[in-house]
Amino acid sequence: MAIPKPVALYPTYDAIKGFKPISPDKTFFGDFPELKDFLISGEPWWMEHWLWGQEFLSYIGRNKSEHTFTRFRNETERFLLWVLQVKQKPMDRLRKADILEYADFCWQPPLDWICLANHEKFQLINGRYVQNPAWAPFRLKLPKNRPAQDETPDKKKYRPSQQTLTGIFTGIIAFYKYLMNEEYLYGNPAQIAKGDCRHFIKDAQVKEIRRLTEAQWQYVFNVAHSMADEDPIYERSLFIICALKTLFLRISELSERRAWSPLMSHFWQDSDGNWWLKIYGKGRKLRDITVPPSFIPYLKRYRHYRGLPPLPATGENHPIVEKIRGQGGMTARQLARIVQQVFDRAYDDMRQAEGEDSARKLREASTHWLRHTGASMEVERGRALKDLSEDLGHSSMATTDTVYVQTENRVRAESGKGRGVK
Repeated sequence: MAIPKPVALYPTYDAIKGFKPISPDKTFFGDFPELKDFLISGEPWWMEHWLWGQEFLSYIGRNKSEHTFTRFRNETERFLLWVLQVKQKPMDRLRKADILEYADFCWQPPLDWICLANHEKFQLINGRYVQNPAWAPFRLKLPKNRPAQDETPDKKKYRPSQQTLTGIFTGIIAFYKYLMNEEYLYGNPAQIAKGDCRHFIKDAQVKEIRRLTEAQWQYVFNVAHSMADEDPIYERSLFIICALKTLFLRISELSERRAWSPLMSHFWQDSDGNWWLKIYGKGRKLRDITVPPSFIPYLKRYRHYRGLPPLPATGENHPIVEKIRGQGGMTARQLARIVQQVFDRAYDDMRQAEGEDSARKLREASTHWLRHTGASMEVERGRALKDLSEDLGHSSMATTDTVYVQTENRVRAESGKGRGVK
């Protein structure tokens, strides 16, 4: 039997909150008539499962970050689509073998379940949200800055990475745990199945930190500095680049979010004259990051561009990075676009000066590479691992050690250079 084309099940968090049950067996779908028609066209338990997903995702949306909500929404949606459209079997009847079958499905999904770019799940047409035909639950990731003239990507080559597989199991295990805590289900076959999934590979590889080299960082910094010197509108770009690298920030920690707005008053000075930055990080945890004296001139420079006093004051409610148009702070997507513009120019400059091999990684770099670059340079500088771990917001010093300390691998690589071919 042919597998049906997938149907998007869950919109944004704000929209999900708007779905209000009228009675135990009926739900108000407002401006999503196609979604309602799909759910009532199936077995009676389809609506119940959708409501379980809505309840779980509402819980995630209330208590986790926007990024975490999006990740769990994608995994919950994919799993329920498989349950409803492919397996056609309620969750309370699924066993370990069924979950392993789902893992096989994720390893090689049907081609029309795969798209080549991120698409909105729903389109607003005539005041109603309808399915976006371009959307699919799996995405074939294409190389960054891929030449436009390249041939059409082959969806048959889709294979999830080990990280994606881990995310798949993490998502459905968490979904089952929530349903168990709410006493909707009794048992978590996904937890049992994970250890027997044949697609997992035991990994003893050398871990490469996704970071810039000293030379690549200098090109990025110099480009950002030159842009700001030539046109004051790029003072924002210089500040963002310096903040992400020097303060080890995640892009989300510098962006406007539902639960937190990064303000200039979050920079504060203690009684000893040390500067700190209060950050709302992963796990809804507040932490204070040390702000080195080397960063203060860039903070002053950016504030001067905005017409503010040189240093932040207590109670100052200006956003740390203001929107280009309108009020408030910038979103993570807007910040990422600004960083990417600097990366692109730095790549062009370094490629022309030193060749493609030296500049290549600047084409792959993302905003998170700046955090890794700053932290790795601190390790190489010899900073105490405990202090660095606190600034990074790691819950355990072992995480910092695992991710950033590559001394043994460097020694191993150096010793391996001595062997010859003949």
